[in-house]
Parts: sequence; C-alpha cells; structure tokens
Amino acid sequence: MEIITHSERETEDAGAAFGAKIPDGTVVAMYGELGAGKTAFVRGMARGMGIDCRVNSPTFTIVNEYLGQRTLLHFDMYRLSSADELWDIGWDDYLERGAVCAVEWSENVEDAFTGGEVRVSIDKLSDGERRITIEGGGF
Repeated sequence: MEIITHSERETEDAGAAFGAKIPDGTVVAMYGELGAGKTAFVRGMARGMGIDCRVNSPTFTIVNEYLGQRTLLHFDMYRLSSADELWDIGWDDYLERGAVCAVEWSENVEDAFTGGEVRVSIDKLSDGERRITIEGGGF
C-alpha cells in the first residue's frame, strides 16, 4: 500500500487510519530519514487506536508507553547500535505484552525482527509531501 501525504496533518491522518486497523501484538518496523514524519505517523496511530495523550519521540528514553482503549509501545532505536542492545532492554518482555509496538529507526535492530512485522517506510518528497509505503500484515 502506498499513500502520498501533503502535510504533517495528512501524515497523522494516514497513521490514524492504519492504527484503527492494526491488530494488537503487531510490530511496526518504521524506516525513514530524520524529519521524515515517523513520529507524526505514530501520533496518528495512537489516535486511531483510541489513545488520547501526547505522543513524543522516545529518543532519550528508548520507549514510551501510551495507554487508552489499547496499548501502544513507541520505540526509538536511533541510539542503539545492534539488536543485542534491544534484547538487553527486555524486547521479549515487551513483545509478550501483546501491545502494538511501533519501532522507529528499525534499520538499527533489523535482526531482532522475525519477519512477521509490518514495514512502514516514509520518504520525504518535498518539504511537506511524503510517500508512505506499508508492507506486510495484509496491508
């Protein structure tokens, strides 16, 4: 599935539509350069999942937990250099919770994924325009 958005709000709206459909227990591996809109997409995912709270990039905390009608775990792997570091922070414990796990900077920890994740790639086409490509999980 490919979506073209023309603003941050449209990127959030695409995330909301995706979040409304994504089943609990899904790992969402996110790819895109700095400023591509990964966090905006996750903000939308939270809204689509019935979560009403402020969504920020967890760059310094590694993971933020958002609770509402469902649970969203928002990871930022920018500061990690390998999947071993992800396992060290309890990745398997997070997976066992059955929440949706949105993982920014997935390229840093790709060998932690099992192949069942949904891949979301966001490419900057211009200042406001983004191409969002969603693969896997029936999308």
